[in-house]
Amino acid sequence: MKLPEILAPAGSPEALTAAIRTGADAVYIGGKSYSARNNASNFSDEELAEAVRLCHIHGVKLYLAVNTIISDDEACDFCGFIKKSAEFGVDGFIVQDLGAASIIRSAVPDAVLHGSTQLSVHTAAGAKLLKDMGFSRVVPARELSADTLGKICKEDIEVEVFVHGALCMSVSGQCYMSAVIGSRSANRGCCGQACRLPFSANGNKNSAALSLKDLSLLENTDKLRKIGVNSLKIEGRMKRPEYIAAAVSELKTALDGNSPDMKMLRGIFSRSGFTDGYFSGKRQDMFGVREKEDVIAAKEIIPTLHGLYRSERAVYSVDFHGVIKSGQPVKLLAVCGELSAEVTGDIPDIAQKSPTSRETLEKQLSKLGDTVFTLGNITADIDDGLFIPAGKLNELRRFAVEKLTEMLAEYNKPRYTITDYTPEKPKNIPPHSNNPPVRTFCRTAEQAIVAAELSEFVVIPENIITPELAEAISCEKIIISPPRFIVDEEKLSARLSELKNLGISRILCHTIDGAAVGKALGFTLHGSFTMNVFNSYSAEYLQNLGFEDCVISPEITLDQLENIHTSLPLGALIYGRLPLMLTRNCPIKNEIGCKNCTGLLIDRTSRKLPVACSKDYVEILNSDILCMADRADKFKNTAFLALLLHNEDKNGTIAAIQGKKPADSVTRGLYYRGVCENI
Repeated sequence: MKLPEILAPAGSPEALTAAIRTGADAVYIGGKSYSARNNASNFSDEELAEAVRLCHIHGVKLYLAVNTIISDDEACDFCGFIKKSAEFGVDGFIVQDLGAASIIRSAVPDAVLHGSTQLSVHTAAGAKLLKDMGFSRVVPARELSADTLGKICKEDIEVEVFVHGALCMSVSGQCYMSAVIGSRSANRGCCGQACRLPFSANGNKNSAALSLKDLSLLENTDKLRKIGVNSLKIEGRMKRPEYIAAAVSELKTALDGNSPDMKMLRGIFSRSGFTDGYFSGKRQDMFGVREKEDVIAAKEIIPTLHGLYRSERAVYSVDFHGVIKSGQPVKLLAVCGELSAEVTGDIPDIAQKSPTSRETLEKQLSKLGDTVFTLGNITADIDDGLFIPAGKLNELRRFAVEKLTEMLAEYNKPRYTITDYTPEKPKNIPPHSNNPPVRTFCRTAEQAIVAAELSEFVVIPENIITPELAEAISCEKIIISPPRFIVDEEKLSARLSELKNLGISRILCHTIDGAAVGKALGFTLHGSFTMNVFNSYSAEYLQNLGFEDCVISPEITLDQLENIHTSLPLGALIYGRLPLMLTRNCPIKNEIGCKNCTGLLIDRTSRKLPVACSKDYVEILNSDILCMADRADKFKNTAFLALLLHNEDKNGTIAAIQGKKPADSVTRGLYYRGVCENI
């Protein structure tokens, strides 16, 4: 069975060298723009071109991370960057934004698309839909068990899994904490890692309730290989080269069937050690922080790791054939697989002492030194009594190797069809209403019954919908909200079929997983704000996918929203506590236990963040309530307005829908201040 690909991160040219020389099969890097690790050094256009060349010389693939959501104003620049990167010969594009994916496909029709982990794909149905959408690879959510990964691996799409490095507390692509707290959007590449700051369920100033240990599945590589994972990915584009070298080396050791040096890996970087809790299903001990002992250990180990990537890595065997004939220029042919390079030198002299022999030739040609080659076979056709100085033979060897090296770079470079496409926003303006209807997201049956009288639609969690509730409200008004994180796809499909038999025909899609399950059952699709629609192109993409409408990203500004062009009806959030995180781990349970649950997290400024608990995940909500009802007229291009309820009772539900300002602290969200620009 073929071994999975070792995929290493590189946030700088030196880290790239470390990854290549220690045995990575592929690397992923970011340019100066559109990368989800905007704080890494990243690569200029010139450095990117050289990185591609260097990778292809070594037979290593290079995947370009363009995994941020982009704005309409960036579309043309993004398109130009994609075309340039395709000309350089990158081997694939890692993408989150479906609008960005459509631009890539229009600009480079045969581009290879990888679905970023920020797409939050966590079901086999979601992976299959991604394949149908033209993606060749999926990077599933990191929160998956071995069983779920195995099911995804049975779909006809490559599967790439994170096996070592930092773990976000939130499901990737579903975190708005950094954006809301400091306008540093994770989805725009500017995450401020707010989760590593102090948070506590009981006011403990020293608690880091949202900080997880680092992930490591290196001791599970055999199992990953057997279930069909194609690529094993190391996290760390902001890590130093020594970290990359160590992680690649030990992953290679594990794939070779030997035990990786986990003590060394913990020493170079970890947060209270490592965890495989999601993969194994044992999530009892997953929290950790960077400790003083970890920092000291790293300082001691780092100097010893330079040796791992100090020397060039030989990856090819080269055969030589020398021709030394009287009265003819010397010829040297270098052959590597299907490639061959021939160079010529001077006419040989008559030997005065020792003539050049095959042994002499072999001695000089074997000095391959700091190249990507090891010596294979040497053949020669040499006339007697001729002499070539050793320096001349060395020069011929260098010329032949350099020529062959450049041929390898070209040989391993993919060729793409690059069109003259330039992004133009759709001419359609989304349907707009001067008095847009209300859509209310409910958490309880009481809220749903009250909201139904005042709303066009009510969004209700599937687990609280009963025949009685459906009859009390009317099925025509109900949009089913499946779990934001689907743990049992088969069970959910069966449950949705039951609800469809009640007469409910609409489903809310939190991610493309919900869309995949909903499409298969014939539901009308409605997009949630968690689809992260931030531009005209992603909105159009969803309409082409069959969506009836979608709530726009909460990270968009009013000005950006007004400039969206799409035929897809859009909604906007005007009330509620925005979920800042979606996490499989409950920070309250970890810190003080479920019996002592406070339902709140307290940050270092004494703000209280409600925690909404469900069976398979929790949502950490904003301390302030978004309130824009008094400015509803500012929402241009919107077909409806959306409200998120939390623990509102009957009167609170009515007040929220009627636009009354709550007694709690309120916020205007990001509609005015926006989020950081990634270019």
